[in-house]
Amino acid sequence: MAQNNIESVILNKLFKVQNVLSKDGVGYTDYITQITYLLFLKMDYELLQEGFSSSIEEKYNWHSLKQYKAEELIEHYEKILDTLSKKGGLLGAIFTKAHNKISKPVNLLEIISMLDEDNWFDLDYDIKGTIYEGILEKNGQDTKSAAGQYFTPRPLIDAMVNVTQPQIDEVVCDPACGTGGFLLSAYQYMKKQANNDKKKLDFLDSRGIVGYDITPLVVTLGSMNLYLHGINEKCTPITERDTLEKEPDFLVDVVLANPPFGARPQGSSDVSAMRQDFYAKTSNNQLNFLQHIMLMLKHGGRASVVLPDNVLFEGGAGEIIRKKLLEDFNLHTILRLPTGIFYAGGVKANVLFFEKGTPTKDIWYYDYRNGIKHTKVQNKLERKHLDDFVTCYNAKDITKRIETYSAENPNGRWRKYNIDDILGNINTSLDMKWIEINDDEYEDYSITELYDILKTNQENTNAAMAKLTNILKELDI
Repeated sequence: MAQNNIESVILNKLFKVQNVLSKDGVGYTDYITQITYLLFLKMDYELLQEGFSSSIEEKYNWHSLKQYKAEELIEHYEKILDTLSKKGGLLGAIFTKAHNKISKPVNLLEIISMLDEDNWFDLDYDIKGTIYEGILEKNGQDTKSAAGQYFTPRPLIDAMVNVTQPQIDEVVCDPACGTGGFLLSAYQYMKKQANNDKKKLDFLDSRGIVGYDITPLVVTLGSMNLYLHGINEKCTPITERDTLEKEPDFLVDVVLANPPFGARPQGSSDVSAMRQDFYAKTSNNQLNFLQHIMLMLKHGGRASVVLPDNVLFEGGAGEIIRKKLLEDFNLHTILRLPTGIFYAGGVKANVLFFEKGTPTKDIWYYDYRNGIKHTKVQNKLERKHLDDFVTCYNAKDITKRIETYSAENPNGRWRKYNIDDILGNINTSLDMKWIEINDDEYEDYSITELYDILKTNQENTNAAMAKLTNILKELDI
């Protein structure tokens, strides 16, 4: 059976499991966690049957689930989750703060029976990984749960990794790793360089990739995603942590990240009061992540980070941080992204590429925004759409780049700005625009997508008004 057919059959089965859980009042995000727990138990047991060892005790493995009926089954399942959540390694990460969301024994029995029909671990890693990423992407489309903040389009991730080029002996970190997309892409890129060298592979598996996320759910999803793509079960690349609360434990060679847009989660600590090492105090979550990333890089370390437009031009703390970035880092490239590629409607973002240790002299901009339209359905972003950017970036030697912008081609997408052009801007703004293409920004969007865009714009406006109101109160105006 062709790979696409296998993926389709397996995905259909997993979505049937979702239908069973929906009868139990379980939403899509909770469905993913429950299917994650059960799939891991099933695959671990399959490995045991093949003669491999297991870190799960027999009384808590997949087979043990089939020994119980009715309420005893629910109780036993909850005991398994509680026990495994206390384990170390990737196993403990997958079951981080695991809780049962299935209340009816008949539904759990039906799901166990459905999953028991197939041998899941026999599937190729690529197939398993693609299936799971398909589930995660569908979760990203769930605007009600705000799960889209966990999902960065894989084509964008791969393009960022392709030009950043992490090496097999380097440490790559994502301080806001979500479902592990950046870590996975970097791992696969670096693994090809090992040439079956056991020492290099051991380093990659044990230390090569590091991720943090503040949300237990995301730690579970990301850890399972890595596991299904063949990453060593004994290692724990992803840790539950509020990254912004303290200084980095160690410095890294490469940072690949898409920090969460918007405010910090309710109840989180006040970063500005805790981080004395930051260059400026601010409540802007993205600016704080940028500061943290700048501080966690080794001398010569490099970063590729997705950040919203406001980071490019916000005054006050924003200007202080940008000046520090230009003075102590070589911010050599900015990729301007179009709307329609993230699951939060109307988001305008950029990728900043910088290296620590030398000041910025020139910034190269690639405008992949003006005149570009992507939607989540009719015209999804694909890796080929970023081929021209990757070519222009010229990762082999960025000193030999050639502009496509000129007086004869004023809409050329690849343009260089000297640092003096930037320093002369109000607030040291990095928000450079030159392409003028008159088109309807909202053409070709579906009604649902237009609603999401307008809702996001309204929320941003309300947040800005609230901030302005507080400022006016402080000034007693």
